[in-house]
Amino acid sequence: MELSPSLQNAYTKERLSAHEAQLRAQFIAWGPAIFQATRLMLKYGILELLREHEEGLKRNEIQEKTGLSDYAVKCLLEASLSIGTVLVDTETDRYKLAKTGWFLLIDPATRIDMDFNHDVNYEGWFRLEESFLNGKPEGLKHFGTWPTVYEGLSSLPEQVQKSWFAFDHFYSDHSFEQALRIVFDTRKPRLLFDIGGNTGKWALLCVNYDKDVRVRILDLPQQIEMMTRQVEDKAGAERIDGYGINLLDERQRFPSDQKVDAIWMSQFLDCFSMREIVSILRRASEVMDKDTRLYIMETLWDRQKYEPAAMALTMTSLYFAAIANGNSKMYNTEDMRECIETAGLTIESIHDGLGHGHSILICKLK
Repeated sequence: MELSPSLQNAYTKERLSAHEAQLRAQFIAWGPAIFQATRLMLKYGILELLREHEEGLKRNEIQEKTGLSDYAVKCLLEASLSIGTVLVDTETDRYKLAKTGWFLLIDPATRIDMDFNHDVNYEGWFRLEESFLNGKPEGLKHFGTWPTVYEGLSSLPEQVQKSWFAFDHFYSDHSFEQALRIVFDTRKPRLLFDIGGNTGKWALLCVNYDKDVRVRILDLPQQIEMMTRQVEDKAGAERIDGYGINLLDERQRFPSDQKVDAIWMSQFLDCFSMREIVSILRRASEVMDKDTRLYIMETLWDRQKYEPAAMALTMTSLYFAAIANGNSKMYNTEDMRECIETAGLTIESIHDGLGHGHSILICKLK
């Protein structure tokens, strides 16, 4: 297994004292309650109130400012003491914000992850075991009867869609500026296939970055309809078109009516099993020639510089298991290289450290 230096240090030797390990075990045992109590501390603005009052607030002051009952405030504050998001001055009985609470407020990734986990994953993870045993996203059932979340994405409740897209876009959007330079500044593609283009956000960035490029988005027909509405009347939209395709159907091939210079897959292959990835890459290779480059942008967990990022990614694999499709995950470099080479491609170069931990693997025909 390939690990970044920080992960090599974190994942190969014991670092916790017995006391710290016991506390970690309790955090795991009470994880659902810890999550929900902290979510409510954020939702009702209690952590924000403590940030605004450095001198601290008494329980009755928090009750007055939030409108919650004394019982609710007492339960949440006492739980938060154990969680470590607040501190208390025993002489004045004033509660103050702890460092962990501060990070919950100021780190946008953490807030987006919490919304994603509450709105999209929380109920479904109750069926995680069934999902592993059956190889299906059994946790998706409380939303609908679709085989994967992608068929049902446009039909999910509005708040669920909002949290899903916020999670999806947050991690990729911060990488796009650097990614555009990698794709366009050297090879100057004229036709780019955007595989799994979702709302067309990347396609719009491409046509505005390069005034000559045309982008064809390959995605499920219902996603193409959503994309068409999203890009309508936007600058460069006339150079974007869609091609409806179910990439899980191996009989459906990529369009080959025109020479394609670049194929883009951003946070896309992690939506499929390794067998399915090989199938998709093989079909992509059928429309490639020696000059075509395939760009795979993924958050490979083993290449992360910081341990919290690796943790978020490995936990995201559990979303894929229970909610998304039941058979994919956040992959590491070894897994992705195996798929690429099995499909008849080879990795030409890897660019690390884009945005929030993304890497771009540039591939060509063997």
